[in-house]
Amino acid sequence: MGIALQLTGQAKDLGGGFVVRRFLPAAQRQSVGPFLFFDHFGPVTVVPGAGHDVRPHPHIGLATVTYLFEGAIKHRDSLGSVQTIEPGAINWMTSGRGIVHSERQPAELKNTTYVNHGIQLWAALPQAFEEVEPSFTHTPAHTIPELTVGDAQVRVLIGEAWGQTSPVATFAPTIYLDVQLNGTLDLPVLAQEMAVYLVDGSVEIDGVTVPDQSLAMLMPGVNTQIRSTAPVRLMVLGGDALDGHRFIRWNFVSSRKERILQAEADWQAQTMGQVPGDAEFIPLPAKRLAQA
Repeated sequence: MGIALQLTGQAKDLGGGFVVRRFLPAAQRQSVGPFLFFDHFGPVTVVPGAGHDVRPHPHIGLATVTYLFEGAIKHRDSLGSVQTIEPGAINWMTSGRGIVHSERQPAELKNTTYVNHGIQLWAALPQAFEEVEPSFTHTPAHTIPELTVGDAQVRVLIGEAWGQTSPVATFAPTIYLDVQLNGTLDLPVLAQEMAVYLVDGSVEIDGVTVPDQSLAMLMPGVNTQIRSTAPVRLMVLGGDALDGHRFIRWNFVSSRKERILQAEADWQAQTMGQVPGDAEFIPLPAKRLAQA
């Protein structure tokens, strides 16, 4: 059988009624490849005054990977980056030694009703790169390779598959595909660790049913056949296994617990930087203060 584990995720309210489904980290599995955080948000209808803005907050030791199917989000960070995140593009923010960013409703959409739908991942940085300089890279949708494989249309968002290579730079071998399937896809081994996520619709993976909004961890080193009887959308993700355990507390990731304690103290002291023109920020959660 090609499936090692199936995860159904948990609903998490991020505030203002904005609910996401979180699949990683999970009790059964911390990560797949470098990805140790997986949120699927939407489809959610955003109406004027909905209050879905995410105020400035910090990260260390990870890269955020944001991908939209619908909608728009305005990214700003402490480096001065300003980018409207739109469907089909890959937005990779390396936090490294520390970055602060916000994710807000674009000003031009504040008085309109629209749908936001997408996935945000965190990729843990290899230990040798945990303290790199922060950066933000926007890769436009039109630069992402697309190809037909069997009965599938595949976008190679990150990594290499079927001879196509994404322009997105990473710190370790990583795979991330957006697949629209109506029929059969023979999925080869593209990475040490791989998973398939059903955005909508259900499939059979090597004869085992995987329902809508489920994350199926694949057996390593085994080719897999995915079959659908109707049009579905799925993501393939993974990469090299992490080089050791990661500690995750709030928005911080590190191989060293003391580094996370330092990041918490830095954020509490407001010495990690600021998003230009945005004085708001999300305070360190009280439960973190109690543990300091």
